[in-house]
Order: sequence, then structure tokens, then C-alpha cells
Amino acid sequence: MSKINDSIRKRRSVYPAQYINKPIPREILMELLTNANHAPTHKLTEPWRFKIFTGIGKKNLGEFLAEKYSEITPEFSPAKFEKIRTNPEKAGAILAIIMHRDPAERIPEWEEVASVACAVQNIWIALEQYDLGGYWSSPALCKFLGEHVQLKENEKCIGFFYIGYCEASDRIVKKKPIEDKVDWIAE
Repeated sequence: MSKINDSIRKRRSVYPAQYINKPIPREILMELLTNANHAPTHKLTEPWRFKIFTGIGKKNLGEFLAEKYSEITPEFSPAKFEKIRTNPEKAGAILAIIMHRDPAERIPEWEEVASVACAVQNIWIALEQYDLGGYWSSPALCKFLGEHVQLKENEKCIGFFYIGYCEASDRIVKKKPIEDKVDWIAE
């Protein structure tokens, strides 16, 4: 199997509890972000933006999200509060996934969301070469990120991508056969 096929098929979610507490060098983060920047984009809107949280920024993000959770949640769970508060510190870095909507709205919003998702997938596929794992979380708390960090007009947070060093895994993700998901029309 070619290297790219192998990387795509090994892509998996690796959660913050599985990370090894180790910072990720800025050069590696920039390589990953450069990969993101090569995602497909209709009309070249390039709608992906990222806010990178490292060091104390991760702790501050966790505290902000936990406090916001406690403010807006009627059925408060102390365990969930603690998980929200501490998960960011387990990661080597957190990328707030931001979609910048084309101000002219030349294309449907779903296409820009899809472009941002492709940018994240480019990052995700490249993680393995650095012994890194990743996890895309899209909690309801995303919509409040603008209260913690500045977002520009037409920007909104659509998730958080947690990245961390992890042990190599030979876990195979079981997928249903592609044959069950395809109809050949020309045959």
C-alpha cells in the first residue's frame, strides 16, 4: 500500500487522556498548518483560520470553557466540568478551528465548512509522521470562543482540534465495506 493510502487508512481519533505530556515544537505546528493551507477551496475563499493554544494558553482555554459550561448548563456535572477544564492541558497544542465566511457569500456556507474540514483532515493525516495524535471536538461551547479570544467579523469557531504526542498504535479502525456505500450507475 502506498504511503498516502497507509496514512489515510490509519487516521484515527486519539483523545487527550492518551497523550504524553510533551510540548509540540512550533516548527512542527507550522508544517501541519501549511498542510492545512493546501486544502481545496471553491472560488479560493480559503475559509480556514486557526487560533493556536499552547503553554498557559491551554490552561486559560480550559478554565474559560469550564466556567462557561457552569454558566450555561442547567444539569451541571462536576465530572464534566473537570474534564472540560483539564483536557486542554493534556494536549501538546489545541487548534481552535475557525471558519471565515466569505463576506460576499459567493458560495454556500456548507462549502466553506467542507473546505475547513478538508484543511483539518490534511493536518490529521500528517500527524502520524510526527508520532502525534489528534481529536476534533465540537462542543456547544465553541460558539462562545469569541468571548475568550478576538474573532474577526464573519468568523466563527466550529471546533477544537486537540493534538498530542502519543504511543504508536496499530489499532485498525473497522469501517463497513465501501461496496455497501456505492451504487455504480454506468454499469
